[in-house]
Amino acid sequence: MQTSARNQFAGEVIELKHGAVNDEVTLRTQQGLDVVAIITHGSAASLGLAVGKKAFALVKASSVIVMVDVSSNQVSARNCISGTVSAVTKGAVNSEVSISAGAAQIAAIITNESVDRLGLANGKAATAIFKASSVIIGVE
Repeated sequence: MQTSARNQFAGEVIELKHGAVNDEVTLRTQQGLDVVAIITHGSAASLGLAVGKKAFALVKASSVIVMVDVSSNQVSARNCISGTVSAVTKGAVNSEVSISAGAAQIAAIITNESVDRLGLANGKAATAIFKASSVIIGVE
């Protein structure tokens, strides 16, 4: 599979909560990360999602917020992945920041001003944050 989404996580559905309109899907990636997605009930049904089913999660790098000195209980977003900055590639206005969390990599696109203000550099602790509604779930 090829997509333009910088963050692609393959794994298995470990939890599925059904709602009248939306379902909450928790996917455990091959790297051991849990990624939570909110998708419509109709989408979950048409994908045949069930606990144990293989699936993948996509998150655009522009949907990822980077924070430092924060814990997951301080934000409302369901996906807070702590790690260390492994690369910062500056452009004219924005930078791509890669955060390593164990074997997983999360890419974020943020402004150069934010990189400087947060002091982001290789080896610095950082947290990648994205809302469950920003996650796209797919199956092969």
